[in-house]
Amino acid sequence: QVQFVESGGGLVQPGGSLRLSCAASGMIFSIYRMGWYRQAPGEQRAFVAGISSGGTTTYADSVKGRFTISRDNTKNTVYLQMNSLKPDDTAVYYCNAVGSGNANRWPWGQGTQVTVSS
Repeated sequence: QVQFVESGGGLVQPGGSLRLSCAASGMIFSIYRMGWYRQAPGEQRAFVAGISSGGTTTYADSVKGRFTISRDNTKNTVYLQMNSLKPDDTAVYYCNAVGSGNANRWPWGQGTQVTVSS
């Protein structure tokens, strides 16, 4: 059974930083493109960033230059470094393996809440 456990969220002031982690299990982690998604209140879940098995990264326009995705295949973990956070970044953040059209491959984990507020 594939599982994702996200952590690292919290309350941060505008301009601050957070680092999210996601531990994956039940899958051959190293062969999959991994991604981060987020869902703000009243909105649909949206793709934020992805990293291929070879390390190629892609980002949503709204986070380019501020967020960095990385992975550690020895730990089956994907990270999201978030800098220069804005109130619009407030959302529940989830990770998953990324399929065609940036859709998720497997069921979601519980996510981690990120709140950007002064």
